[in-house]
Amino acid sequence: MKRLIDQGLEQLANMLFRMGELAYKTISLSLKNYIESADGYAQVREQSDLLVVMSEEAEDKASELIARFQPMASDLRILKSYMKIAYDFARYGRYAYDISQIYERLGGLTTCEDWLKEVIGEMSGTVLMMVRTSLDSLKSHDTELAKTLSDIEKQVDVMYVRYLDMLIEKAPATNKCTISSVLVIRYLERIADHATYIGESVVYLATGEKITLR
Repeated sequence: MKRLIDQGLEQLANMLFRMGELAYKTISLSLKNYIESADGYAQVREQSDLLVVMSEEAEDKASELIARFQPMASDLRILKSYMKIAYDFARYGRYAYDISQIYERLGGLTTCEDWLKEVIGEMSGTVLMMVRTSLDSLKSHDTELAKTLSDIEKQVDVMYVRYLDMLIEKAPATNKCTISSVLVIRYLERIADHATYIGESVVYLATGEKITLR
C-alpha cells in the first residue's frame, strides 16, 4: 500500500529526471557550439536559467514534503539527496552557460590548432558520458553504476593535467584559443566533479552509505 508521501516522492523524482535530461542537453549544446563554432548562446542561457528555476522548485517540493509528512529517516535521506542532486544539475547548466559565454566572447575551436581540438573533443566526450551515467544511475538507483563515476573522473583529471602540460609545451604566449580552451577545460573538469557528487548522492539515498568517489 502506498503511503501519502510516496506520491510526492515520485513527483520529485520525475522533476529531477526532467532536470537531468535538460542538463545533458544544455551541456551537449554548449560544447557542440564551442567545438563547431556555432551560435547557440541564447538557447544555452535560456536552458541554464530554466535549470536554476527547476532546482528551486525541486527544493521547494522537498521542503513541502518534509513539512507535511515529517518523514522517517529513510525518506528524509532520499529528500536530502534529491535536493543536493537538483543543485548539481543546476551547476551543470551554469557551467554549460559559462562555456557558451566563452564562445560568445572569444570564438570557437575551428581556427585553433589540431591538438587543442583533439584534447577538448576527447575530454568533452568523456564528461558527457559521466553526465549521462550520473542521470542513469539516479533513475535506476544503481549504486554500482554510480560508483563507476570514480574511475572516469580520475581519467578526466589525467586529461586535465595532460592538457596543461601540452599547453606549456606547445601554445604561444597569448592567443584566443589558448585562453578559451583553458577556461573550457576547467569547466569540463568541474562538470565531471559534479557528476561524481551525484553518484555519491545516489549511493547515499539508496543505501545510506556515505562514500567519496573523487
